[in-house]
Amino acid sequence: MKTVSEKERIVITGVGLAAPGADSLASFRANLLAGKSGISTIDLRYMGLHPAGICSFDETRYRKKRENKRGSRAGCIGVYCAGEALADSGINFTGSYDPARTGVYVGLTEHGTVETENEVYNISQYNYNVDYWTHHHNPRTVLNNPAGEITMTFGLTGPHYSIGAACAAGNAALIQGVQMLRLGEVDLALCGGISECIGSFGIFASFRAQGALAEHADPTKASRPFDMGRNGIVISEGGCMFTLERLETALARDAKIYGEICGYAINSDARDFVLPYGPRQRECMELALARAGMQASDISIINTHATGTKQGDIEECLAIRETFDGCSNTWVNNTKSHIGHAMGAAGVLELAGNLPAFTDSMVHPTINLDELDPACGLPGLVHTEPKKLPQVDAILNNSFGMLGINSVLIVKRFLA
Repeated sequence: MKTVSEKERIVITGVGLAAPGADSLASFRANLLAGKSGISTIDLRYMGLHPAGICSFDETRYRKKRENKRGSRAGCIGVYCAGEALADSGINFTGSYDPARTGVYVGLTEHGTVETENEVYNISQYNYNVDYWTHHHNPRTVLNNPAGEITMTFGLTGPHYSIGAACAAGNAALIQGVQMLRLGEVDLALCGGISECIGSFGIFASFRAQGALAEHADPTKASRPFDMGRNGIVISEGGCMFTLERLETALARDAKIYGEICGYAINSDARDFVLPYGPRQRECMELALARAGMQASDISIINTHATGTKQGDIEECLAIRETFDGCSNTWVNNTKSHIGHAMGAAGVLELAGNLPAFTDSMVHPTINLDELDPACGLPGLVHTEPKKLPQVDAILNNSFGMLGINSVLIVKRFLA
């Protein structure tokens, strides 16, 4: 294992989330261990009923209804998640931290599509008279909108921006937070990912045009990575924000520590707009392990990116088999089978759902796996029921996205 200074050691001290079927880490973890799906049905403009992951949370816990109305759905989700993360970490900016030294980094897959579709529809009711176009459109659709709404709500005057990295964006935002803390640019990083994509019929229509939109008579069974009957992605909204701190400060204020971020990597396939490529995914996992000073056998849980598309699932499984060949104490699960694909929020929600394993030593199962695709057969794949381990030492979290962007994050059990 490589040695890093205490100032370089970055730990997670707070988690706030909104996921399909859950509005807290405790409820989310309970659903995952129980094998409970959060998927329901949405009635889409122009498209009708489709399986989707819809969030329900206290939208006015941290700001008033009129502020939510002025802002975006992504901003509303982000404010809730950020407030919950700060509360969970016990940070109130009267002691260890300065709002001017706090950075907000938010991963996004898409932003602005929902607002634009809604405004076009609105003016269509008035013969396309643009006088009816809202003056709130521009601040709602700029890419830094969700991060900016968080700063305004909590009075954070440090840097804020969004990370556009397709469905690898949540991991990418955490990596940004780690790097900014290590560089000394900020003292506290509030970072994660957000998705409002169920508000866009265009996103659903595009996945359907690609033959990648999941269909099932029972929405709770629609998201089924690795299963022979899988037929695509279940689109979900959601968000998750983490508070990241340098270890020395977290210890000084006696903070609760969920885990330590010890390795990460981002790379590019440089091959295709949408088709994933297993060899580059393998290289990304190997680079993250090398940066963490770990061997593949040191990983206890791999949370897969697998979305329920035929080729995507297979490519990732090939990469995992090659990287973790012979690792008999490494176990594999999938969180999208429970909540669908939350795009920019996917990686961070999936990491959050696995973090409690450091405490309860449980690997949550992959659900809806009735007939395993032989091409997706992985040693250690946990499905149907959770698996109890003697101890969980490290979690590797995969997130991959369109245009061939891959991100891998490794979090280990905190040891002083």
